[in-house]
Amino acid sequence: MSDPDAYIALVSSLPSPERLFRAKQPPLSRLRLERRLAALSPADRACLAVIEKLMSWTNYEMSDDSAVARARSKAALDGLQSATLQEIVQERMDLRAVIAALRMRRDGQSAPAAPWAQSRLIPHIRANWSDPGFKLETRLPWLKEALALLEKRDPLGLERHMLDVTHRQLQRHGAKHHFDFEAVVIYVLRWDIFDRWAQSDARAAARRFETLAQEALGDFADIDLQGVS
Repeated sequence: MSDPDAYIALVSSLPSPERLFRAKQPPLSRLRLERRLAALSPADRACLAVIEKLMSWTNYEMSDDSAVARARSKAALDGLQSATLQEIVQERMDLRAVIAALRMRRDGQSAPAAPWAQSRLIPHIRANWSDPGFKLETRLPWLKEALALLEKRDPLGLERHMLDVTHRQLQRHGAKHHFDFEAVVIYVLRWDIFDRWAQSDARAAARRFETLAQEALGDFADIDLQGVS
């Protein structure tokens, strides 16, 4: 049984989620976050671990279509008692299903006969496979930009767009929860997005450095060094 007062104290001790994205340096490290999360009841701690692992950007890539991943998603959804947490997980599963479908179609594949994700959108996507946005643009306003980035083969841009989409989804759910377990889960998932965003910034910086380095080398490519002692 969770202690409401402990959860109020826990949430109150966390930096504002908006600070995560404004700060150049993270205002809360993962180690410090874990120390705060020690206030969770054992059952809630286990539930958070399941949700976080399921929704991890590193443990489960958006293109993962394995039966194991689908089974993991279904088990997590079936085990959640909170309607808010069920919807948060389902939204992420729907997002992954759409992105995976876009990639498969781009690569010339037909709509798979077997489900490729634990998503409520699978039947609709199958029925509208030939439509550019699977006739989901009204329901999923982010889809148009995702499709454009996929067509441009910009994986970093697509990943950051998806991070922004999921962050806004969590903001919407977070507005209805403030000092309960749902609020803690939403905060941790937003922290995970911040961490992934920071990693994507690092990768983007590395790519920019590589490009500049190649350009700099190119400036010397035509220099005739013969006779230079």
